[in-house]
Amino acid sequence: MSLAEAGTSEAFVLHGALAPFGIEAQHPDAFIEDLLDLDPTVVVEAARRQRAQLRSPAIDVKQYLEVLLRLGLTQTSKSLLAFRQVL
Repeated sequence: MSLAEAGTSEAFVLHGALAPFGIEAQHPDAFIEDLLDLDPTVVVEAARRQRAQLRSPAIDVKQYLEVLLRLGLTQTSKSLLAFRQVL
């Protein structure tokens, strides 16, 4: 089973477990995108603080966005690219 298949399987199980409670499981990328739509300032500030805490070794904005891509946060990485000057 690939990592992508495992993630899909986990999401399906999670969705099934949460459905009786009226809770919808979301992929983290979709969740962050929804937050960006609601309040981009808060999300960008959180990303800036997170990147600033990465000090051993420190990473630049390009590296940070590449890490997000590798973690499957493709849309988040693309959206945050527009804020690279403040990250």
